[in-house]
Amino acid sequence: MNEPRDDPSEELLAHLTQWFRQRPTSMEYWELLVTDERVVWCFVGESFKSLLLRADTGERGRREIEELPPEQALTLSERNFAVPLDSLQSIRFRDGSLFRRATMTVTWREDGETTSFELYATKSADSQAADFETLQNDSRLSHVDIEAETASGLR
Repeated sequence: MNEPRDDPSEELLAHLTQWFRQRPTSMEYWELLVTDERVVWCFVGESFKSLLLRADTGERGRREIEELPPEQALTLSERNFAVPLDSLQSIRFRDGSLFRRATMTVTWREDGETTSFELYATKSADSQAADFETLQNDSRLSHVDIEAETASGLR
């Protein structure tokens, strides 16, 4: 007889929402769930750069992610992946302005390789500066270089 697992759930520190990654022929839409253990990268859609196919196709996926724990969100797409917190090296955030989109660059090291993803906020994204400030002040991320540039300067 299997005993129930005493497996406490991960604590969600931030849900970084409405981001996209530019690829040569498409835009990939991503949601990031930052927990006390890892960053869960959730692929929520893709639109192609052709004018006829251009659309933010991530809305349905975003709604699904909001209601799920990180472990279940990770299983929604074969493109989803997780990066352990101890592998994270830096998170750089630049808030958007009237003339430019907000950007976020996440860098991590895994298996001797350094990987970096640059993401851009969608047009409908709200400022997430407060989420980045929360991450900067979390002791579990003290080893990560987190930089948030807002209209009022670097924080």
